[in-house]
Amino acid sequence: MTFESFMNSIGVADPHGRGWLSVVLTFIFAWIVTYLFIPKVRTFALKVGWADEPNARRLNQEPRANAGGLAIYTGVIAAIILAGCLSPIVLAKVQVAILAILLGGSVLVIVGFIDDQFGGLPPLFRILVQILAALLLVVCKIQIHIVYFGAPIDGILSIVATVFWIVGITNAVNLMDGIDGLAGGVSFITAMSLLAASAQFEVRAAATLISAGVAGAALGFLRHNYHPSRIFMGDAGAYFLGYVLAATSILGSTKVTTFTSLIPTVLLFLVPVLDTSQVIVKRLLSGRNPMSSPGRDHLHHRLLAQGFSQRNSAAILWGIALAGGIIAMRMQGTRQMAIVVTAIGIALLLVMTVWLRLRAGESTDISIPNPDDKPN
Repeated sequence: MTFESFMNSIGVADPHGRGWLSVVLTFIFAWIVTYLFIPKVRTFALKVGWADEPNARRLNQEPRANAGGLAIYTGVIAAIILAGCLSPIVLAKVQVAILAILLGGSVLVIVGFIDDQFGGLPPLFRILVQILAALLLVVCKIQIHIVYFGAPIDGILSIVATVFWIVGITNAVNLMDGIDGLAGGVSFITAMSLLAASAQFEVRAAATLISAGVAGAALGFLRHNYHPSRIFMGDAGAYFLGYVLAATSILGSTKVTTFTSLIPTVLLFLVPVLDTSQVIVKRLLSGRNPMSSPGRDHLHHRLLAQGFSQRNSAAILWGIALAGGIIAMRMQGTRQMAIVVTAIGIALLLVMTVWLRLRAGESTDISIPNPDDKPN
């Protein structure tokens, strides 16, 4: 198989063009920037007290810097700027969509960061900000399009569905961020799956570029966050990843004519959707408020209770996320070779990141007695 035929088999229409190369470089640049920036952020965060202290709800046994979201955000922004320099014509066609998503994500980074470091932001305030960020997407024509009942109710339902999806996934990713490596790894898998699916269609160029940037930044962060982690992403990072991935998943592609039309999109977020859904149902059945009753009832808590370590729990949920991504890519018409290459690429990059983290941990994390400690 020649280079050109291989590139065509995975959906690259112009192997000799700069489009696919821009996507690859966007991913690599986001990866490098995030990876290199995190140690600086960690050092400064610990110096000024931007850290999560150990308590009954957290698994860390010592203060952990919680400003990793700033590095993730910086990596994505830097990568998008690079993409604009490499392919200004392509970026110009999708500039409004990209700027809208990044603007909404920037607002949530600020809100999440304030809550991380100072606390006290009421849940209602955070939800209202998330709703406004979702409505920003609607104004910029980034939304779920419901075509079923007939106008004008379809338009209203489309707005409601979009807000529900964006706010729901944003919070689901944040709630999922309970053990080292979980949110970062699942976000990386989701972004790579979105990248492969959107790259098959020229009209989804914005989704392709953003997915590449998010995937690279998530992988760069995971290098420092795999157990035992050196830094947490905090609400700032989780809100940003959840919002951007949720927005990207409906960018120019989601048209709902039946309930089953949403299945591929939901499968891309299989782990956070399953996690949040089962928590809400369980808490409602026990008579508790799902939004204000914290507890150890998430999927990762259940795995830990079964005796799995943080590392193994994260790996199991990564596998579920990857399975969901593969099925979603298939249902969205992604070429078989592209699915195979994406799945293998995800697995290899995760293995490489874990190996590098563990090798570095042998010499740098000697203060932690047992990297596989499990909570009681």
